[in-house]
Amino acid sequence: MNDPLRILVYSSNANTRADVTTAIGKHPDPELPAFEYIEVASEPMVIHHLDAGGVDLAILDGEAAPAGGMGVAKQLRDELDNCPPLVVLTGRPDDRWLADWSGAEAAVSHPIDPFVLTSAVTALLQS
Repeated sequence: MNDPLRILVYSSNANTRADVTTAIGKHPDPELPAFEYIEVASEPMVIHHLDAGGVDLAILDGEAAPAGGMGVAKQLRDELDNCPPLVVLTGRPDDRWLADWSGAEAAVSHPIDPFVLTSAVTALLQS
């Protein structure tokens, strides 16, 4: 049996973190191992977990406060040698350009559409 994929979910809002993990589920794709979630509410914890390694993908809430996910994504891209794929949750579809600036591989806008988010995450993990 394959080890689970470790997905970090960053948002200062506990409801957003729950929405993300519920939308994707524990085993969204039969071609991938099951998912294990690491839920964090602060930028320092994002940095801690990604510095430690073993995170396969990070989902960062652009609406998080005080550190928004797009700024955190930009910092991770600039500072980590082995940064995992990043998905940024944007406040609206027109914010896609900010997600591009941040270096995120994918952007999904609020409100979270389970199909869109799951498709973005599984596509990145399969590549």
